[in-house]
Amino acid sequence: MLGVVGALALARRMVGRGAQRARMLLGARHRPDDDEDQQEQRDTGLQAEQHHRMVFEELAHDRRRKARCRHCSQAHRPVAGSRTRMTAAMTHVYNNTARRTGWGGLAAALAAALLAACTSGPPPRVETPPAPSATLGGSLQPATWADVAGWTTDDLASAWPALQSNCLAMKRRADWARVCAAGLMVDGGDPIAMRTFFEDNFTPYRVVKDDGTDSGLITGYYEPLLRGSRTRHGVYQTPLYRMPAAWRGKTLPARAQLIRSAALTGNEVVWVDDPVEAAFLQIQGSGQVQLEEGGIMRLGVGGTNNQPFRSFARWLLDQGEITPVQATMQGIKAWTRANPGRVDEMLNINPRYVFFNENPGSNDGPIGKLGVPLTAERSIAVDPTYIPLGAPVFLSTTKPLSTEPIQKLVFAQDVGSAIRGAVRADYYFGHGDAAGDLAGRMKQAGRLWVLVPKGGPVGVAAR
Repeated sequence: MLGVVGALALARRMVGRGAQRARMLLGARHRPDDDEDQQEQRDTGLQAEQHHRMVFEELAHDRRRKARCRHCSQAHRPVAGSRTRMTAAMTHVYNNTARRTGWGGLAAALAAALLAACTSGPPPRVETPPAPSATLGGSLQPATWADVAGWTTDDLASAWPALQSNCLAMKRRADWARVCAAGLMVDGGDPIAMRTFFEDNFTPYRVVKDDGTDSGLITGYYEPLLRGSRTRHGVYQTPLYRMPAAWRGKTLPARAQLIRSAALTGNEVVWVDDPVEAAFLQIQGSGQVQLEEGGIMRLGVGGTNNQPFRSFARWLLDQGEITPVQATMQGIKAWTRANPGRVDEMLNINPRYVFFNENPGSNDGPIGKLGVPLTAERSIAVDPTYIPLGAPVFLSTTKPLSTEPIQKLVFAQDVGSAIRGAVRADYYFGHGDAAGDLAGRMKQAGRLWVLVPKGGPVGVAAR
């Protein structure tokens, strides 16, 4: 591991490149500000699950626990009073190195965090989870690792990149600085060591509703892959536009008016071959375009016309064109293939229009609300009223229309306006047609366990 002096020197050398990397990653948002479109498309016409409101309150913790820090060369300070303050250089080091070098790239960024989190005292001890508190309203129930369904069967190696992303966003907090520092010492290829790392550094809490039940709704989302060209020709007749700078913050005409007018001429980012796929790209909020000229273009949300969303599925149901069982992304696409002459009619019932920015040079996933790239099958969107952004969560559910289990460590790295309730998650399947097929059909029951850093706050206090 790098020493503190070496880490600081490395940060100074790399800050220029790190700043450029950070701007690249954060240049395009993943979802529109209000993405009810995405969930409503999948959920309209299907039986909705009642989601109960609960409030997380911080559990009483033993504040006398202290951790030993061998890396401190200054006077020791109490953990409870410390706040990790990172320099601008440290903030950017991870962006430039972590995804190429793994945990070693985090060492420089964590060096300063460790200085602020150090204290003297006995080594950490394993604690029994506290008893349930009436102030929790039944939202979190202390659990043991034996209670977590599927914990011992998950291949944690594929979760390691998502944990690294979490450390980028969470390292300013003292409890996470300690966790990320401990991760530097773990062999990412040793499954026993990885499982021991989580068990030594986190405590599981079962997420429950206010009626005491712990089963909730798990849906899915994905990043579409379209075909397109930078120039209009042949089959590439549907434009995706960037938002003109003068339009930002204004309420603009509805989609149909914008498309018919010439106001957006000259603002085309790319031309794609399918207007329906373009509409679903707007619903998902980000995606990739396989260019005819070669290469991949990655797109992220660049703004909206600030018009309300109207669901395609709801309109088709009201018209008697589909049944509730067909009110899915696949069902809507099947209807458009059977009714090509009515595609524009369907698209124009939705006044909302989403603009895009190109996100050049990024091979990472789309950026979630946490500000880090999403990892396929390891990232979820949650309701942050109940599950703090950045929290590791163990998910137990099943694959779409199947009893085959999905039991994985995931990370709360995104949100969605239709993701409401404690036991509620949207599972990120990745990009492309296969991921889209799974995401469009995903509507399963599932359970969640939030993993809290030992000694750290619980619930909303952990934000």
